[in-house]
Amino acid sequence: MGDEKTSTERLLENLFYGTVTVGERGQIVIPAEARSQEGIEPGDKLLVFAHPGRGGLSILKMSNIREFARALEAAMALAQQDTQEEDSDDASE
Repeated sequence: MGDEKTSTERLLENLFYGTVTVGERGQIVIPAEARSQEGIEPGDKLLVFAHPGRGGLSILKMSNIREFARALEAAMALAQQDTQEEDSDDASE
């Protein structure tokens, strides 16, 4: 039973590609597996965002930004719905 992974551990395992080192000129090399799985090709334009907690960066293909924005909006709507349901449950107690 100790070998079973939580859903969070499985999710992180699928999202983690490894570590990179920042060179003197501020450059990093995106791991080959990440480039392959995410369809990043030489010449692609990438957008670099500060993480909201200011602890890191998010890098997105410019061509995929609309899809990301839609997914983010859907996640925010679900979070808001969950919050409203919790507030409603708290009010009925």
